[in-house]
Amino acid sequence: MTSAKHFALSALALAALVAGSAPAARAQTAVQTVKFEVLAINRIAVSGTPTLTIRANPGQTTTVTSTAATWSVTTNQIGAKVTAALAEPMPNGLTLALSLGAPAGASSTGLQPLSTTPVNVVTNVSRLSAADLPMTYKLDANVAAGTNLSGTRAVMLTITGGV
Repeated sequence: MTSAKHFALSALALAALVAGSAPAARAQTAVQTVKFEVLAINRIAVSGTPTLTIRANPGQTTTVTSTAATWSVTTNQIGAKVTAALAEPMPNGLTLALSLGAPAGASSTGLQPLSTTPVNVVTNVSRLSAADLPMTYKLDANVAAGTNLSGTRAVMLTITGGV
């Protein structure tokens, strides 16, 4: 082997030896704390315009129903409930009741007479989002209601509770 070739091979071997024995670069780590929080989500909505009109002979108790409304609910909690109440009392002789169809896993309490005191209409609502669930309003009128009586009532639906 010529000395020029030998020198070139020796230089390559030396470079490889130096590269292999050089200290490895040290890894560097940064740490950051990330704060997170999941808040309770309880949403309820209604749609539709129920109208209840009673046409009856005087002295008869009469009932009409309306299914012209739906409701929707979203919650990330377990065991929430939906209550319903009137903003103001019904006139004498009239009773307004409400039933909400229950989403999967929940329970409807059936038709509940409404007053200004909240009543449970759906219980055990847990971690779900459901839309266009059925609502049924029922209006009962007895003779004390008289005639030519009309009005509106605000029905407040509230979702509460759960963990």
